[in-house]
Amino acid sequence: MHEPMYDVLTDHPLQSANSFGIAARSRYAVEIRDEADLPAVLADPRFAGLPRRLLGGGSNVVLTGDFDGLTLLMRIAGKRLVGESAEAVLVEAGAGEVWHELVAWTIAQDRPGLENLALIPGTAGAAPIQNIGAYGVELEERFDSLRAFDTKAGAFVTLDRDSCRFSYRDSLFKREPDRWIVTAVTLRLPRPWRPVTTYPDLARVFADRADVSAAEIFEAVIAVRRQKLPDPAVIGNAGSFFKNPIVPAAQYGDLAAAFPGLVGYPQPDGQVKLAAGWLIDRCGWKGRAVGRAAVHDRQALVLVNRGGATGAEILDLAREIQRSVRDTYGVALEPEPVIL
Repeated sequence: MHEPMYDVLTDHPLQSANSFGIAARSRYAVEIRDEADLPAVLADPRFAGLPRRLLGGGSNVVLTGDFDGLTLLMRIAGKRLVGESAEAVLVEAGAGEVWHELVAWTIAQDRPGLENLALIPGTAGAAPIQNIGAYGVELEERFDSLRAFDTKAGAFVTLDRDSCRFSYRDSLFKREPDRWIVTAVTLRLPRPWRPVTTYPDLARVFADRADVSAAEIFEAVIAVRRQKLPDPAVIGNAGSFFKNPIVPAAQYGDLAAAFPGLVGYPQPDGQVKLAAGWLIDRCGWKGRAVGRAAVHDRQALVLVNRGGATGAEILDLAREIQRSVRDTYGVALEPEPVIL
């Protein structure tokens, strides 16, 4: 029988638990290092009637103030090979594993497939919630299943890819945000491995190459991301703040005629994904600040905390950008981060 072992932290600071570096506190916090502790934590009478939320790396959230409740800090570690066949390699990671370190480990183990997703901030457990993606690869393409605690049923469950209802930067877990606590993720790395270098930034790097390795793609993605995106350890940010909007083909045609150079990517369903960063940049926002919040001077899709910014200041800037893009292009921008 498992004996629960956890400490209850009171009036716990969360500034280091969110990549924006926003100062906020939680009435209670518990670090979850073993999934077996979860039922006991959730049943702890000290937290009865209090609201609850989960933070992994805090790389996709905006904290808007102190939290009068319980914050679960996901710290479950571990990564291992759990299956291998002619079609795929299965790798399992604890939900608290740092995503980039997991990607680096798979490359070092000669298990390619995640290289395009290098240097994305956050944890393995948060990756399916957001259905992360970058440089031509979406997580759902490399996803097998996950283990989670269903707080509604009071039991651990395993959910496969279909059950997770993935879509662009969306999933079952964002639609039912308080129900599921992900504890482990199993990834399916396809065999035979094929390089994905069609994304423009990578296509330029490997323009004349036919024999690209996963390690080379891994390093190229890191270089491109570091050139474009600020390091949260240096200046607070949550990466790309807005989703790339998807519009009907007819609307894209009208916009392209009115705004030469408009960037768009055709989708399988006939719609077109617009580059939110291009729209924001052309509205003149790159490098501009509103109080202590600002748009990054090299990437208009990234909002940054210049020092001491509150969640309210970040959101005020985001709303101004949304208004500007809507008034100019008639396109609505939707934030990627979860607002807490």
